[in-house]
Amino acid sequence: MRVASTAAQHHGLARAAGYAVLIASVLLFIVPVLLMIIGSLKPDDRVLMEAGTVKALWPDSVSLRNYADVFRRADFARFLFNSLFITGSIVIAGLLVNSLAGYAFARLRWRGRTLLFNLLLAVMIVPFEAIAVPLFYQVSILGLRDTYIAQILPFIANAFSIFLFYSFFIGLPRELEESARVDGAGVLRTFFFIIVPNARPVFATVAILSFLTWWGSYLWPLMVTIGPRVRPLPVAIATFYTLPPLQWGDILAFGAMMVMPVLVVFVAFQRWFVRGVAASAIKG
Repeated sequence: MRVASTAAQHHGLARAAGYAVLIASVLLFIVPVLLMIIGSLKPDDRVLMEAGTVKALWPDSVSLRNYADVFRRADFARFLFNSLFITGSIVIAGLLVNSLAGYAFARLRWRGRTLLFNLLLAVMIVPFEAIAVPLFYQVSILGLRDTYIAQILPFIANAFSIFLFYSFFIGLPRELEESARVDGAGVLRTFFFIIVPNARPVFATVAILSFLTWWGSYLWPLMVTIGPRVRPLPVAIATFYTLPPLQWGDILAFGAMMVMPVLVVFVAFQRWFVRGVAASAIKG
């Protein structure tokens, strides 16, 4: 009995320690976002004054003036449209291109398939910074600087997204495709009407990961944009930070509005995202 009681106590302590680590991890990620949102609702002169105190987490007064100042001092609506258009185009076109490529690797048999798939895996370990300068040179030669195309086209095909689709498709039962072929369906019809409806989790996973990646992309837009016409939010907030006078409340309001679409997208697709990770990433 004493041994069983000791084991139960150890199990309880381990479980409590696990919950403590999880709570600490959640706070580590949530507190900066909460501070940003709370700071954006304070009068500008009190943002830094109350930093490091309890009032930093609970403002005495709430105001939306900082948000109004953002629209007054910068063309935020234009920057928001640019980010939505660029990121949305990459995500939507990427889902089509990468899913077809992943399906071709997972299900079709063609000469050179193994070699190309190995090259795909090799490309996954190459950091973007290693190819940024050659890509910038290519974009400059084609005259595509300061355009939407330069920020969209190079990133539609993505090695990691193809790998996630491949990992999911290769685990689907082949009976689905065999039944479709018996009914006379071709490869594309089988893919769009049979495979895609059964692959919603991996589509949601790739969509969220792509959205998060390109919504916060800074280096490449900074390299290829010149003026504010096609400037996305990450570059715009860096420029906004340099505008005099330096007002932290306005900067935090800009950041809060920039984060909101990411939270909305993740909350909307969270269930599919978790299922997709379980079905694709772990299996791969």
